[in-house]
Amino acid sequence: MSPTPRPTVVLVHGAFADASGYARVIPELTAAGLEVVAPAVPNRGLVDDAAYISSVIRAVDGPVVLVGHSYGGAVITVAGAEENVRALVYLAGYALEEGESLGELQGRFPDSGLADALRYTPFPVVGSEDPGTDVSVAVDRFPELFAADVEPGLAAVLAVSQRPLAARAFSEAASVAAWRTKPSWGLVAGADRTINPEVERYGYRRAGMTTVEVDSSHLVMLARPMAVAELILEAVRSTGA
Repeated sequence: MSPTPRPTVVLVHGAFADASGYARVIPELTAAGLEVVAPAVPNRGLVDDAAYISSVIRAVDGPVVLVGHSYGGAVITVAGAEENVRALVYLAGYALEEGESLGELQGRFPDSGLADALRYTPFPVVGSEDPGTDVSVAVDRFPELFAADVEPGLAAVLAVSQRPLAARAFSEAASVAAWRTKPSWGLVAGADRTINPEVERYGYRRAGMTTVEVDSSHLVMLARPMAVAELILEAVRSTGA
């Protein structure tokens, strides 16, 4: 019998960030002998972003463990339905139900401190007279809300290098909930001030995930990289690789 191939880990970032947020996790995964792909998510809306990440997954020759942080959790909920995805890992993320939007899930719980720190900026939409709306976080509020336990110098850099999220991402519904058919793990960031941790706990519990909780800000990959890497490795081990 041939050995089970080791999965490639695909790391999906969230809103107001980019793939560099995984900079401290990637070395731990590669040191464990894993192939890693960390694409740049367009952050243009759940439908388009999930389609893009699905194309990334289909380009991987072999099984995939799919990881999503924050809004990236909503993205992997849809893209995780791809046939070669073997497991899902949510990091301080949104685990949507089929037909549910971010706004609907989040609206069941009190707002985090993020709500009054959001800034809205129009951007041109090719072929349309109506502009889109980009959502970002006020630069002076970003460190305290997103990265309270990350080095201040790094948090300041992250604050001015945000990748905004198109506002429509909050209202687009998940077309499928991949956690219904794929084994899933969830990490709750207990000191999260970006997403109410109760949103994370609720979504994970509803999905029946294996769940861990760490005392961390929203950017748990930078604040607690070893805890994140170990959870991903647990998901990898579950595939039999």
